[in-house]
Amino acid sequence: MERIRRIFLLFLCLALWVTLGVSAAVEPASSVAVVTIKGEIDGGQSALLQRAFQEAQKNNARAILVELDTFGGLVDAAVQMRDVIIDSPVPTICYIKNRAWSAGALIALAHQSIAVAPGGSIGAAEPIPTTEKTVAALKAEFAATANKTGRNPRVAEAMVDKSLGLPGYAEPGQILALTDYQAKDVGFADFVAVDRAAVLAHYGFSDATVVEYQPQWTDRLAGWLSNPAIKSGLLSLIFLAVLAEIKTAGTGVGALVAIVAAVLFFGSQWLTGVAGLLEILLFAAGCILLVVELYVPGTGLFGIAGLASILASFFLSLGANLSAVTTMTISLVVAIIAFAVLARYLPSSKLWTKLILKDSETTQAGYTSAQDYDCYLGCEGITITQLRPAGRIELKGVQLDVVSEGRFLPAGIPVKVVSVKGNRIVVHPIVE
Repeated sequence: MERIRRIFLLFLCLALWVTLGVSAAVEPASSVAVVTIKGEIDGGQSALLQRAFQEAQKNNARAILVELDTFGGLVDAAVQMRDVIIDSPVPTICYIKNRAWSAGALIALAHQSIAVAPGGSIGAAEPIPTTEKTVAALKAEFAATANKTGRNPRVAEAMVDKSLGLPGYAEPGQILALTDYQAKDVGFADFVAVDRAAVLAHYGFSDATVVEYQPQWTDRLAGWLSNPAIKSGLLSLIFLAVLAEIKTAGTGVGALVAIVAAVLFFGSQWLTGVAGLLEILLFAAGCILLVVELYVPGTGLFGIAGLASILASFFLSLGANLSAVTTMTISLVVAIIAFAVLARYLPSSKLWTKLILKDSETTQAGYTSAQDYDCYLGCEGITITQLRPAGRIELKGVQLDVVSEGRFLPAGIPVKVVSVKGNRIVVHPIVE
């Protein structure tokens, strides 16, 4: 148990270092933070953006410039980035270097100011799969974002719903995408800028120190771990490790695997802004309750509460929606199937036979699980304590714990062993 506790503390320290100890650039006074978002929008891009915005705010940056070049990506990651940008107290500028399509268009619209490079474009945000529900949800998100930043919501909706169209730019049935000059005409770009220097000069930051933020290994790891398939796999591994720990009667291997998988799962969720302190505290409280259940006899209340707390932490971290329930259900089913396969085939595998000692000390081989007291049957001894009715006698130079036949016997009288059942030795006084 002490070893498990030390391992848990080690990985807890690792989780805190990953989530809180991420290094970041320190911005001097009168600076502009520059974040480059390029390629597919995923959890890694979200982690990079959140790290940059937190540091920029902490160091009183004058503005944050996001240079954007993307074909799109995960909508949930884009929504997280949108929320960070739109809630930022630091002025934000988006520079569309080439394109801001699909999820990238939502990120661009969240900025207070937008500049676009010559030949750049924005829009083409029709969701895939294109269902009535997804179109309605994303259209509302675009419209609300445009309205919040002072742009025409009708134009933003046409980027998502091709049935709307936009006179002069897209016919009904065509999805809206705007070129550099078109974006300027409809108010979705302030001006066309040839480079970063032109953007900074236009907004009055030409004299500011530029502090650039580039992706770090923690951002890339968060992006990889935020992949839905990876998250589902980590959940399955956690469930499987718990089942294995129960099956192996607390050897600690399953607990160690579960802790590592949980650190990876919640660490990635924390870095990408999906999981907050509540989810992590719920998981930790659930683990503590399960440990309490092992050592405190009861009706299983602690165990049920611990399991419910852990499941709630997973549910909230995965979005607290129907998709979260689906992911958890699939992960649990996969874990049960994997556990059944391991339970059936692992004991007969060559690897298992090398790891597990098969020799056993059986009765047939001459081993006994306890001392054999049958040899004292019929022997006589002297009581050395009172028997009330239990006490001790001395017999053949050996002191034994015995009981009388229900009578209280004083010390110093002769007794005889009349019955032996396991380690229970019954005596009877020789002289009444």
